[in-house]
Amino acid sequence: MWFTPADVALVVFTACNTVRVFAYLPQIVRIGRDTQGAAAISYVTWALFGASHLSTVAYAALVVDDWRMAAVFVANTACCGIILGLTAWKRIAFRKKQKQLNGIMPTTERRGLAVAPLNMSGQRQS
Repeated sequence: MWFTPADVALVVFTACNTVRVFAYLPQIVRIGRDTQGAAAISYVTWALFGASHLSTVAYAALVVDDWRMAAVFVANTACCGIILGLTAWKRIAFRKKQKQLNGIMPTTERRGLAVAPLNMSGQRQS
């Protein structure tokens, strides 16, 4: 049984995009473990990936009537949404923590400068 180039392309396309769903997991785990507000994650990039996947869902469902392909791209879209949502959550939590720290620590301590406390007369203690 011989496969046409189109058959091979379809198999490779399907395999790559099925495996890609699992490739999102390390990114999701890294964002989950991040303690600096997921600053390295680009909202624009991941939103564009998600929009691209969503357009492929529409193409698969409406043009080629391939519901398995649509399902794979729904999963890819969902993973992009998880990454965007988790990033937003991490950034909000990080900003909240920073505000709390800024409210507690004097400015000089936030900059990493060790400043001696003031005595009762307002002078620095040695």
